[in-house]
Amino acid sequence: METSQAAKETENTVEKKKKKEEQETAESPEQTVVPPAEPPRKEETSREESDKDRGELDRLKAEAEDLKRKWYSVTAEYENYRKRTANLSALRYAEGRADVVCKLFPIADNLGRAIESCADEGTKKGIAMVIASFENLLKEEKIETIDPLGKEFDAEECEAIMAVDPAEGETSGVVKQVYRKGYKQNGKVLRYAQVVVVK
Repeated sequence: METSQAAKETENTVEKKKKKEEQETAESPEQTVVPPAEPPRKEETSREESDKDRGELDRLKAEAEDLKRKWYSVTAEYENYRKRTANLSALRYAEGRADVVCKLFPIADNLGRAIESCADEGTKKGIAMVIASFENLLKEEKIETIDPLGKEFDAEECEAIMAVDPAEGETSGVVKQVYRKGYKQNGKVLRYAQVVVVK
């Protein structure tokens, strides 16, 4: 009898333990066990970082090329602007000088008329010296006299103020007389020559 009682007590104890465990399980919320994440392998990490670095490097190279191209473009534009400005400044300076010399042309015309009508040799010599200094000034400024006398009339350099009937042996369209001298500088006419042309 003692054995069966001991067996019952053991059964009761086991049942109590089971009930207690069941109660504890029912009272506590279900806990899901998450296995710890595996750390990324070194090979994968270094490959990802390498790809990232390559992409960044490619982007920076492209940006550097773009900036270099823009820099070349701006430098070329500035160089063109500088040359254009220098040329324009030189041209304006030359034109300004030519404008001043052009104002002397009527004075030279009057001196030419004065030397033709002057009877006194001393006065003629003085006027000739003034005309010579004027011609030296023209040479320094690279200004040439237009001399169309005896040549075919050229409307690019001459202005016809009169047409006369041809005398014996004269050809039509030829300049017979220069009424007023013309001048040009570097191919540009500063003053057209006024001429008399054979019809």
